[in-house]
Amino acid sequence: MLILAICCMSLLIVSLDNTVLNVALPSMQKEFHAGVSGMQWTIDAYTLVLASLLMLSGSTADRVGRRRIFKLGLIVFTIGSLLCSLAPNLESLVAFRMVQAVGGSMLNPVAMSIITNTFTDPRERARAIGVWGGVVGISMAAGPIVGGVLVESVGWRSIFWLNLPIGLLALALTWRYVPESRAPKPRRADPVGQLLIIALLGSLTYAIIEVPSAGWDSPQILAFAAIAVASLAALLVYEPRRAEPLIDLRFFRSAPFSGATVIAVSAFSALSGFLFLNTLYLQNARGLSALNAGLYMLPMAALTFVCAPLSGRLVGSRGPRLSLLIAGVAMAASGLLFAAFDAERTTALLFTGYVLFGLGFGMVNAPITNTAVSGMPRSQAGVAAAVASTSRQIGQTLGVAVIGAVLAGGMAGVASGAYADRFPDAARPAWWIITGCGLSVLGVGLATSGRWARESARRTAQRLQAPAVQTPADANA
Repeated sequence: MLILAICCMSLLIVSLDNTVLNVALPSMQKEFHAGVSGMQWTIDAYTLVLASLLMLSGSTADRVGRRRIFKLGLIVFTIGSLLCSLAPNLESLVAFRMVQAVGGSMLNPVAMSIITNTFTDPRERARAIGVWGGVVGISMAAGPIVGGVLVESVGWRSIFWLNLPIGLLALALTWRYVPESRAPKPRRADPVGQLLIIALLGSLTYAIIEVPSAGWDSPQILAFAAIAVASLAALLVYEPRRAEPLIDLRFFRSAPFSGATVIAVSAFSALSGFLFLNTLYLQNARGLSALNAGLYMLPMAALTFVCAPLSGRLVGSRGPRLSLLIAGVAMAASGLLFAAFDAERTTALLFTGYVLFGLGFGMVNAPITNTAVSGMPRSQAGVAAAVASTSRQIGQTLGVAVIGAVLAGGMAGVASGAYADRFPDAARPAWWIITGCGLSVLGVGLATSGRWARESARRTAQRLQAPAVQTPADANA
């Protein structure tokens, strides 16, 4: 339980950093005189680097030691947080957020791998993952309030100071109490695969964020889109040929694992888009202060906080299917209120949408994590957890990029005086996208949580444990 608490501290600083940052976006926008794309980059620079490095960190931790990589991640993340608080301009802030992300990539997947190897009983592991998911709820509940208080009283730079004492305490406790662990058969590095992942995610995100200002027919956008397509094709050709690939594509033969990946992308795209839209709407359109905006979003955060551990216990006792059903229906219903019924214009509907989204997101995190690591060999726990975490970060990156691009296109040329009236109409296509993400959680969750899906996970685990190459001598033996 102490090891679980230490691992949850790392999740707390990463999750709290994201929720607090969303509340501070309008203050940053005013100080740096930035547009919507500038605010997108303060979030996506972090999630993009995080998504690019998570699998490398997971496999490296399995090879050289999970405790060692976890400690290094805490040090880098804490230093990056300090640098962010001192950023003199938007460009520096984006660069320092990338430093934070390098450290963050060594925390969550490695911590999940430590938890997986500590809690070996499936029921205990599901409950531990439920506690882990509850920390996300705590960060969502505390983030808007704490962020609002800090932004109102001290300024947005103080939001990064929160990470310093928590990071240092987690580092000291890790040094003292967390045991070292490694995979029995260390995996070799895959620099080509790593570069292809960075090229794919970086070029795709850049093209999506910059397309509202540059246009779809811009040579720059077309070039980055071509790089993304070429990187994906090269990745699919190159990785299966390696004995120890960075991404073992055999994982995706497991229907629950593939489903967890799609659900993670969909759910976290919806979350990041939801927070991005509501932060700008509440402060820039409704004119609320940072603190009052945080209070408005408290119902969503409170439901996430309550439902996350309940979902963990539900997954442990009845499997992931019911949790995914509730999550998909609730998230889709929330998006539909905003897309079809203009929930922003009515306070009662606004809060109903917040409650539904908090319920849905609170239920979805535990089944994602549990499904991703269940059935996989423990020696592959770091990589499996890293793929699940990468899917979350890809979802957050794409959510902010796509939702921000749709909003920027709808608000183009709108005068400041008409901002409040125009915002709901400009955001409506984005809300339909969030509704689609909820329906994806529902459909994929139902399709990949049945008996045949569990059987595919069992067969995949057997393949992963079997020798990759069998010699004639081995066959005779």
